[in-house]
Amino acid sequence: MKKSLLAILLFMLFFLAACGGNEQENDDNTEESNTEDTSEFSPVTVEGENGEVTISEKPERIIAPYMEDALVALGVKPVAQWFLGGSPQEYLQDELADVDTIEWNMPLEQTLSYEPDLLILSALDNMEGQLSDYENIATTYVFKPEDLADVRKQVTIVGKLLGKEQEAEDRIDQYEEKIASAKEALSDTVGEETVAVLWAIGGDQYFMFEQDRHTGEVIYGELGLKPSPLTVELGEAEETWNPISLEKIAELETDHLFLLGGEEDAAGIQTLQNSEVYKSLPVVQNEQVYRITDASNWTNRGIVAFEKTVDDILEAFGE
Repeated sequence: MKKSLLAILLFMLFFLAACGGNEQENDDNTEESNTEDTSEFSPVTVEGENGEVTISEKPERIIAPYMEDALVALGVKPVAQWFLGGSPQEYLQDELADVDTIEWNMPLEQTLSYEPDLLILSALDNMEGQLSDYENIATTYVFKPEDLADVRKQVTIVGKLLGKEQEAEDRIDQYEEKIASAKEALSDTVGEETVAVLWAIGGDQYFMFEQDRHTGEVIYGELGLKPSPLTVELGEAEETWNPISLEKIAELETDHLFLLGGEEDAAGIQTLQNSEVYKSLPVVQNEQVYRITDASNWTNRGIVAFEKTVDDILEAFGE
């Protein structure tokens, strides 16, 4: 009898121990589940050009034409990407090569076909539809011009819209570190020598970057490279970007020249390089011209674009 009682007691002890373990495991699972719940998307309201925009649920299907730079910076793929003339933004294609393209003016039927739940627009100018048309398709955020002009704000705002605020902060910190490192290296290599940027488009048009045009902002502003006198003379960038004549290029005095133009611009590059104006430039005679065959990142304003331009510049100067 005593043995039977002992066996029963042992069984009860093992049973209670097992129950206690299961309760602890359940508590752990509940705690873990609660932790996951707190990390889920929280509704957010962000002020845009079109007023306050509230995002209630985590966006999954995003279209952000010509704003894909900020998405890529945060590791997000849109359901469709901007393109013009059959070409998307080439410098982003390592990340977006498998993403469908949508026409630059956001045709309504095409936009609707992707069933987006969030549209992030840089502006409404030249779009096929009106704001209300896009708002009827999905929650729509339109950037304020002053926020659009600031690459840090681009990432910060997109981070808020997507529930990736911490990722946005980390990404901006990473960018700041890159800029600081590059600026230090270039201050030793280039110093007070001047830099100009010239873009050949098509067969016979040439454009010079002002200090605040596209990546001119990172070249002259963030990296602190000294602009050529002709660059300074151009003043602030206007909405309309006017070509510069060969006669005006003849006035170019700079220590370093970045010459942009891809295969599609080969005729313009050849025309320029064969001209006496170009051949007589001191920067050409001193062999301080750096050819950039992919101008896509140079002609955009975004953290990824700026970083790629910095890489191009460092490579040109042997850094």
